[in-house]
Amino acid sequence: FAVLERAPVAPTTTRLAGRVLLVEDGPDNQRLINAILRRAGLEVELASDGAVGCELALLSLASGDPYDVILMDMQMPVLDGYAAVKRLRRAGYRGAILALTAHAMSGDRERCLAIGCDDYASKPIRREALLQQLAGFLGKPGWRSLDGGIVRSA
Repeated sequence: FAVLERAPVAPTTTRLAGRVLLVEDGPDNQRLINAILRRAGLEVELASDGAVGCELALLSLASGDPYDVILMDMQMPVLDGYAAVKRLRRAGYRGAILALTAHAMSGDRERCLAIGCDDYASKPIRREALLQQLAGFLGKPGWRSLDGGIVRSA
């Protein structure tokens, strides 16, 4: 299946600033989502499974510079997204986590929210919808809008 919904390609108008951890095992999905996020102005770090994602997220928290948002694929080898989110929340990680899943079945969103995700996006990814979801997280206190985009306040 395609990770990006087929739609007329328009230039991305959403400009964002912030640090995102993309936890995704599929190389094609990594490249595509990474490109979307970077084109929107985000700094992106990649993790190929939930165990590596947890390690990076907790290291960022310990260093005093946690990620602004974690995009967490829910179906991965080694440690899936469900277990990774539970591990992060138990360890005290309070940053925003957005679940990414190809399983857009009834109850999936509720399951993701119940384990500690802040929101849910289904695959195939809709580029502008994903960027708007991220803008909502980046627009929390400590962030301000500038020229229709979101930039980190000093």
